Amino acid sequence: MILAVNPQHAMVLAAMLFALGLLGVLVRRNLLFVLLSVEIMLNASGLAFIAAGALWAQADGQAMFLFILAMAAAEAAVGLALVLAWYRQTGSLNADAMNQLKDEPNAAPTVTNA
Repeated sequence: MILAVNPQHAMVLAAMLFALGLLGVLVRRNLLFVLLSVEIMLNASGLAFIAAGALWAQADGQAMFLFILAMAAAEAAVGLALVLAWYRQTGSLNADAMNQLKDEPNAAPTVTNA
């Protein structure tokens, strides 16, 4: 017995997952949870492409999902490396503490003549 999923139901699930991920990005302050929320949003967009491809009986949605998976893997690797470096520097994963990265407005640039 083959169970088929209605593409409209998959699109609704993708929209709910995307909204959940967006809410996580906007509300949470921990950088790991923000990265997890971005991953949820990427997976939701991949599910939407798969559902749209199934709705129109095209393999384009699956091809786009492969690109989304590659992008999510790259985002996870780079994002986790940045989070790890930030944690080693500050000892905290609070996203509100990122304003410490701003330049001093009155700092004069140093010029060396060699």
